[in-house]
Amino acid sequence: MLLPVGGLGMNSTMDDMNLIQQAQRHHLVVRELGEEIDLEIGPGDDDPSFANNPLIGDPREPSAEEHDQNKQMGMVSQLPNDDQDMSKTQPAKRKKKVVKRWREEWADTYKWAYVDVKEGTARIFCSVCREYGRKHRRNPYGNEGSRNMQMSALEEHNNSLLHKEALRLQMASKDKIIADKPIYVKALMSKTAGSIVEAALKRDPHEIEFIQSVQESLHALERVIAKNSHYVNIMERLLEPERMIVFRVPWVDDRGETHVNRGFRVQFSQALGPCRGGLRFHPSMNLSIAKFLGFEQTLKNALSPYKLGGAAGGSDFDPKGKSDNEIMRFCQSFMNEIHRYLGPDKDLPSEEMGVGTREMGYLFGQYRRLAGHFQGSFTGPRIFWSGSSLRTEATGYGLVFFAQLILADMNKELKGLRCVVSGSGKIAMHVLEKLIAYGAIPVSVSDAKGYLVDEDGFDYMKISFLRDIKSQQRSLRDYSKTYARSKYYDEAKPWNERCDVAFPCASQNEIDQSDAINLVNSGCRILVEGSNMPCTPEAVDVLKKANVLIAPAMAAGAGGVVAGELELNQECNMVHWSPEDFESKLQEAMKQTYQRALKAATDFGYQKESPEALVHGAVISSFLTIAQAMTDQGCV
Repeated sequence: MLLPVGGLGMNSTMDDMNLIQQAQRHHLVVRELGEEIDLEIGPGDDDPSFANNPLIGDPREPSAEEHDQNKQMGMVSQLPNDDQDMSKTQPAKRKKKVVKRWREEWADTYKWAYVDVKEGTARIFCSVCREYGRKHRRNPYGNEGSRNMQMSALEEHNNSLLHKEALRLQMASKDKIIADKPIYVKALMSKTAGSIVEAALKRDPHEIEFIQSVQESLHALERVIAKNSHYVNIMERLLEPERMIVFRVPWVDDRGETHVNRGFRVQFSQALGPCRGGLRFHPSMNLSIAKFLGFEQTLKNALSPYKLGGAAGGSDFDPKGKSDNEIMRFCQSFMNEIHRYLGPDKDLPSEEMGVGTREMGYLFGQYRRLAGHFQGSFTGPRIFWSGSSLRTEATGYGLVFFAQLILADMNKELKGLRCVVSGSGKIAMHVLEKLIAYGAIPVSVSDAKGYLVDEDGFDYMKISFLRDIKSQQRSLRDYSKTYARSKYYDEAKPWNERCDVAFPCASQNEIDQSDAINLVNSGCRILVEGSNMPCTPEAVDVLKKANVLIAPAMAAGAGGVVAGELELNQECNMVHWSPEDFESKLQEAMKQTYQRALKAATDFGYQKESPEALVHGAVISSFLTIAQAMTDQGCV
């Protein structure tokens, strides 16, 4: 079922339809996508009638100038025969014709343009600055046109925005697409589960990421809800967060200028205990993403050996390109508002995208100052003032431990397997480390602009070099200048590289339907989710049909939760574990999580070998744990 609700994610059919409609608007003769097209251009710039030609073929009265031209044509017919013969020999003024191949980048550009009527004439407007220029109307597909074209400074600015700024914005913030797009809604077998999704859509129609997360969870819970209708009411209550905090974060940059960002903290559920969850600083951050992350964290914490509530939050602040002092001032302003909702028995935040050791240090310092005590650390990344020695490594190491558990059940091991990893942050780097330790061959990392592949595989020295590149905010492209057997691919993803196991560790929805097809064709048999909800619903369907086993982030990514609680326990008991002891405890916790997910799946009739077994089992086990607590505590 496809509902026409505004949001993200458009399927390929809708894209094709839009491209064809845009082509028709601009008088393009489109045979088939991928074939050559004819772009007919009217008279040249020296023709004064050009400015009055509309883009859309609306009927209108002929202009006075055209009337004069018609008169001249009539006069020509009345000339003597000799003059008429001379006029026949003169070449007639013909329309220029430009043949261009249909190119995907121009189609993407049109997400940032729209057609509107200005002073009775249809124009192409730039969606960024809401202005139009002659070059937009002249040739929207990037041809230079006649050299005689005179463009004002404003028109040149608009053209730059339409093509360069629009494409830059699309790459930098793919979550902020201006065009309204429908939400992909999976068909559910149970009418009851479908009614829950419909209620969520009606209440929060524009929260795309959150709705997607709800759908995936309900798809896994259909058999549970069918057995006990009491869980319908529990699920409806669970989908509404206990507390949502949205607040202003003003801060001053190094030049003394004031800026304002928006902060979020969604405390989804405290039924099992105090909240734990990450903070994300990224321009795409919004309430929908905060709710989706909080919901996923609630289920993840319930599945872990430590029963905790779930929360998530962050801000649309971008730490990239900011000085340490600017980041410190922002973090202090952020904490000034949020500190009253935090505490060891309330909510303790942890690292997420855009929030690392530096940011957490500034946040905790301001929290300690406002709270007046040193009780509970946020993430404990620095062992000299708090925390465990493997806190930051725990999530990445846990993913590899989980993959090893899956392979052990298949009587296989990671040694010698070719692994593809996306992302180049903390989680991705620690996944590379542990894969090398197990004898696997990790061959890729990625960033927002493309991906890097090393055919020889990474080793510890290469990982150290990658860390240096990232710490200096250089491009991964610089790696290929040192290692000849490596190559960096612009505007691409690593999912078409040959692999046995894939570890998506970048962001949500990084694997779409075409990426999933590439993964299947590349030989991938296991996908271990390092980021929350890395696959679109369409991609999940492709992987399921190809029998690719999916290890959900809810279970495989529980290492961070485990490490945080081990860290707090050793703080309370005033003990310090060695890295070996900590890693042993982490392995045991991941084993328990894996076994709980498998048991829940088999209890509800899912075969252990099914590609969906771990996904469904993780959600079922988490939900039943939360539902029991919510039932015991009454309607609160």
